[in-house]
Amino acid sequence: MLFKVGYLMGPTEVDSATLNELSSEQLGERKADPCVMIIFGATGDLTARKLVPAVYNLCKSNHFSREIALVGVARDQMDTEQFRQMLNEHIRKFATSPVDNDLWEWLSRRIYYVSGEFADQQSYAHLAETLKTVDKTHNTHGNYFFYLATSPHFFAEIVKQLGECGLTTEENQCWRRVIIEKPFGHDLESARQLNRDVRRYLSEKQVYRIDHYLGKETVQNILVFRFGNGIIEPFWNRRYVDNVQITVAETVGVENRGGYFDQAGTLRDMVPNHIFQLLTLTAMEPPNSFAADAVRDEQGKILRAVQPLSAEEVLHRCVRGQYAEGMVGEERLPAYRSESSVDPESRTETFVAMKLQIDNWRWADVPFYIRTGKRMPTRHTEIAIQFRRAPLLLFRDTPVEKLKPNLLIMHIAPEEGISLSLGAKIPGPRVRIGSVNMDFNYTDYFGSTPTTGYEVLLYDCAIGDATLFQSAEMVEAGWSVMDPVIDVWKALPPRNFPNYAAGSWGPKEAFDLVQRDGRHWRQIETSSPGRAIRAEAA
Repeated sequence: MLFKVGYLMGPTEVDSATLNELSSEQLGERKADPCVMIIFGATGDLTARKLVPAVYNLCKSNHFSREIALVGVARDQMDTEQFRQMLNEHIRKFATSPVDNDLWEWLSRRIYYVSGEFADQQSYAHLAETLKTVDKTHNTHGNYFFYLATSPHFFAEIVKQLGECGLTTEENQCWRRVIIEKPFGHDLESARQLNRDVRRYLSEKQVYRIDHYLGKETVQNILVFRFGNGIIEPFWNRRYVDNVQITVAETVGVENRGGYFDQAGTLRDMVPNHIFQLLTLTAMEPPNSFAADAVRDEQGKILRAVQPLSAEEVLHRCVRGQYAEGMVGEERLPAYRSESSVDPESRTETFVAMKLQIDNWRWADVPFYIRTGKRMPTRHTEIAIQFRRAPLLLFRDTPVEKLKPNLLIMHIAPEEGISLSLGAKIPGPRVRIGSVNMDFNYTDYFGSTPTTGYEVLLYDCAIGDATLFQSAEMVEAGWSVMDPVIDVWKALPPRNFPNYAAGSWGPKEAFDLVQRDGRHWRQIETSSPGRAIRAEAA
């Protein structure tokens, strides 16, 4: 069976026996152009924990050019040397592998800092002068990609300022790109407005709307798994599939994001981006190529095919929850309303479950169940494809009373892999059937290369491949699905919050949602201090 390997330009067919014998050139890898990465919000957690370690990893693996530099922009008052010292402390804390001192010293000499307000023209004039110096010193050819690791309300302003000072203008064969973090808007109208604001200064090909979930190998591998293996595609449709379940469970609460999260909630924070990316890659039709526009066009078609939810359907097909105090083993977990910077009477949801239908030929009448929440029993993300049961008629004169459906599970996090459950005869004189699992784990098969999850996305931006980034159309299509839910939940505040204990699998209504259809959530077993937890029990 074939899988995608590494930071590749499109899929490369390779198995584990030959993987280590191939050079990077034979694997089809391309080194990124000389360029400067400019990070707005460079003193924040995202830069420290993910972005700088990812840049270091890409330099270490030779995916980034040796003619590279990094410029941090933030409001904190410090100079370049102080910024380098701060990042030196961070890289030793957050690097995914032991730091090569020589490599880090080489990279740190290419790191610069600009202090200023994001709405101040002088900040951008200073940035432009710094970039001229960097281009001359490090031969970066005038190629820039800007990463907006800031609060969302700065996105439009930063793009405007960059455009008005000429830093987004592409000329003399240089390129300029902007990576915009989620959330891209907070409803359909705000997403449309942000798209309009961005388009005043950037063409669509310059905009990279990032979703870090797409940096995970299993997510990238969905297309290769589906369309590169002849035995898979024929049964990936309503004739064979009974239902699809997408679970994104987090053990953490809101941590230090209470102020932001209490305004956003789980629906806005997770569904239009992370979950809809998983849904579209699972459900889309085969693109005519792996080119960015071809893949994203097919993803957009799926979002447009999701059946619109009426107000009545929102009440019956959508569930929201908020966690109360709970216990995991000997640890007592606080209620959401007790978290830092959260309103003590907050009505913000920390859990969402939904039943969606895709109105096209492939998926007609196949329900897509999604659920995501905080303070779940385990950190776990998966896509579960449950197939229709085989007819029992053949087994009517045997002890077999019920046939279990086959399950194909794509494990996204924390471990990445694919498993398939099948029925097999238990040895003995009587016909009895037991479940057996066929498991593929990326680490076991291809080895482990510790990453932050951002490497492939930064690399793709640097080579101009937007396949793993959302288009403007996809963003708006996703919000158009969510807007009816937002409207109903805003009009009808929850009366029973909090309604699930921290450390549980969500409110009872989430289980009722699936059980009304004669189904149940896939059983997810996990060991937690002092107990075993099963996902099918409320």
